[in-house]
Amino acid sequence: MSLPESAFSPAVVEDTTPREVFDDAGAGPLEVLIGSQTRRLRISAGLSVSEMATVTGISKSMLSKIENAQTSCSLATLSKLAAALDVPVTSLFRGDKTQRESVFTRAGTGAEIVGRGTRSGHHYELLGALRGQHRRLEAVVVTLREKTTSTPRFQHPGTELLHMLEGEMVYGHDNSEYTLQAGDSLLLDGEGVHGPIALTRLPIRFLAVTAYPDNYSE
Repeated sequence: MSLPESAFSPAVVEDTTPREVFDDAGAGPLEVLIGSQTRRLRISAGLSVSEMATVTGISKSMLSKIENAQTSCSLATLSKLAAALDVPVTSLFRGDKTQRESVFTRAGTGAEIVGRGTRSGHHYELLGALRGQHRRLEAVVVTLREKTTSTPRFQHPGTELLHMLEGEMVYGHDNSEYTLQAGDSLLLDGEGVHGPIALTRLPIRFLAVTAYPDNYSE
């Protein structure tokens, strides 16, 4: 008795496994990290999944897959997520265990630094500086105790915040002049020439915080 030819042919089994199962199984540490960071940053920004979908143009189902590490993100998708969350793309790769820098300076222990106004009797006390890969934030307390004939002028990239602690002075920025007293603040573009013009009530103390731009180096 002869068997039918089909008996010797390999059986063809249709793959009915849902594709998402393969995506889940292929999720690695990077997908898990991106998913957890995306969820954490979205919640911190006060955005629901629906709102995030509207802002990014990514469907809610896809956002759910991303946050649950069920899919890998393209660079274009990562860019959309970062833009919606107002963070650098690299923030989506940073784990919760990444060490964050901080600087504590006890009163009166800040390092004395030599600045352009030192010869004019200005005293600069460095309260701390955060120097990341791309940005630097620097805080200095400036003390002026004597009137001088010279008035130093400054110009630098970035943004600077002045907050008066004591005394009164006239401070110039570009073509404008401001009378600053204790409690007053002045936020200025560092590219504009700036500095004290008149020291009207001594002693004068103010906090100067400067945020330098990307990749700035002195």
